[in-house]
Amino acid sequence: MMPGQRLQGCRSLHLNEDNGRFALLALLIIFYLLCGAAVFSAIERPSELRAHGRWNGTLRNFSDTFNISLGELNSFLREYEAAIAAGIRADALRPRWDFTGAFYFVGTVVSTIGFGMTTPVTVAGKVFLIFYGLLGCAATILFFNLFLERIITLLAVVMKAVRERRIRNSGLLPPGVQRDFSAFCLPGWKPSVYHVMLILGLSAITISCCASAMYTPVEGWTYLDSLYFCFVTFSTIGFGDFVSSQTAAYEYQGLYRVANFLFMLTGVCCIYSLFNVISIVIKQVLNWMLEKMSCLFCQRCNKPSTFLGRRNAIRPGSKGRQPPYMDAPCDSDTEGRRMSGEMISMKDLAASNKVSLAIMQKQLSESANGYPRTVCGSSRHNGFSGGVGALGIMNNRLAETSNSR
Repeated sequence: MMPGQRLQGCRSLHLNEDNGRFALLALLIIFYLLCGAAVFSAIERPSELRAHGRWNGTLRNFSDTFNISLGELNSFLREYEAAIAAGIRADALRPRWDFTGAFYFVGTVVSTIGFGMTTPVTVAGKVFLIFYGLLGCAATILFFNLFLERIITLLAVVMKAVRERRIRNSGLLPPGVQRDFSAFCLPGWKPSVYHVMLILGLSAITISCCASAMYTPVEGWTYLDSLYFCFVTFSTIGFGDFVSSQTAAYEYQGLYRVANFLFMLTGVCCIYSLFNVISIVIKQVLNWMLEKMSCLFCQRCNKPSTFLGRRNAIRPGSKGRQPPYMDAPCDSDTEGRRMSGEMISMKDLAASNKVSLAIMQKQLSESANGYPRTVCGSSRHNGFSGGVGALGIMNNRLAETSNSR
């Protein structure tokens, strides 16, 4: 086969793998949405119908009792809804647009929580929000990515120390390697994505439980409602049916608002990191599903499976064949990888950002011109592209997504 033909075949193969993974994920998301809609409709629709019936009965009783027409009553209720949108309640609430209220609002904007209970009503406020949110959301996503990078580095340091202590105590080390243990036994070691997911999941549960224990007595919610609020807020869904720190006055108000801010900050960062780890696991499941589909197709057509021919293909629960105290060699610096325990300086961070932007620009240019991307080499063997941003961080930092496994 000519070199040009091999290059064309490599490009079409990788393009088909990427497109197959994307199409499969899109179909699974659509199916997931349909299932979710069916479940929520079955659960919530009867309650909605009962609420409508009770409300219509209340309106008729009120209209008959006070001799007010339903049209006049509905007109009054529309005015009341407009007052609620402006932040006016029957019970005393904190001002929404004093400095502290505005600070709470911009925090929900840049974090993409967006509770929706406070919104600008003036033209100037709406126009300013567009430009303010554009820059603020981008900066906050960068902050989340940097937090993700550092939390994985911290977890790698701790997990590597635990692994090293366990191996030292196991008595499996050859004689003479006690001094240079890390260089001999843990070259380029990376934490397992499943261990990181477990730690982040437990951390998110702990933060949510502690925050709920604070919200329950202070806000007067049930503990289950407080847990529900924590997930909706920390995941930046932000429905707005429950919003903390909205009463005009609290006991120990300053301490409560500081604790509320810290819980939200740590919770959002932790859940964001957890979502990215889960996305890696989902990608592994997609690779496994595509491999099984490829096997079935190739058995029917009597063709060799391209997925089976890839070494180190990553599947859920796949393990390396190294001894318990050995892992694959560390990725080279030219590939932009780091050892798990290595901390990042600001100089290295700025340089890596420039490299990431250059790689992204090159990939976009090559994709637009129909050329194969530079990940056509070894990093493709595991079924993961290098990635830019959060996905790139996860691919480079965790064991199951690196080509060393």
